Amino acid sequence: MSWPDITALIVSGVFVGFINTLAGGGTIISLTVFLLLGLPIDIANGTNRIAVILQNITSVQAFHQKKVMSWKKGILLAIPAVVGSVIGAQLAVDIDRESFEKAIAVVMLLMIFFMFFKPSQFLNGREDLLKRKIDWKQVLIFFLIGIYGGMFQVGVGYFLLAALVLGVGFDLVKANAIKVLIVLIYTFFALAVFVMNDAVNWQYGLIHAIGNVIGAYVASHMAVKKGVVFVKWVIIVVIILTSAQLLGFYDLNDLLSAILR
Repeated sequence: MSWPDITALIVSGVFVGFINTLAGGGTIISLTVFLLLGLPIDIANGTNRIAVILQNITSVQAFHQKKVMSWKKGILLAIPAVVGSVIGAQLAVDIDRESFEKAIAVVMLLMIFFMFFKPSQFLNGREDLLKRKIDWKQVLIFFLIGIYGGMFQVGVGYFLLAALVLGVGFDLVKANAIKVLIVLIYTFFALAVFVMNDAVNWQYGLIHAIGNVIGAYVASHMAVKKGVVFVKWVIIVVIILTSAQLLGFYDLNDLLSAILR
């Protein structure tokens, strides 16, 4: 592996860790970088889980120190998500590569909607919901989110934030803390499925995780929204370019080779 490759993995990891901790959608950048470095989409998907785990360990610790983590309810909600993630990860490794590339391209394009979706403007905690015990509807919702997270991971943070605030009653700060806890727990199980199917590149994943941890640490210690609009537009451009490549409209590697000649 060359130094430019290492630099690209670490620098992109910083942005991904920061974006994922504050909201979600940063996985798009991870997948794009892995694809540019030559990983097949299924291995890129599995490799990404290494960084997700390490960045969320950092975030969970930071949120715990801030005393905004609701451990009991977070762990209970993570259980159906874990079951769903195992199913989703297995679907991801079983599906043929061409179909999966098209599926993830469509998912990426749908994420553009969430770039303009601002839960902080209207999603406030509800004490009446928060006092209730977890019911079957909540279990089902987090099970389905787990399937999605295990299979794609892209933008799962948006779904979790909406479910935790609208469905469970947490305010946005606590919902963000529990979001990273749930993702951390289910990703261990999803990663195990990818490992068993030889769909993980540990070298790329661990180097990328260095940047993820740095970005997650900074984001979890800051309540900063400066530059959010810029970040959104960067992600949208990345989504469009990556989706177009996965759908076969062009080959970025061929394009870069032609430019560098």
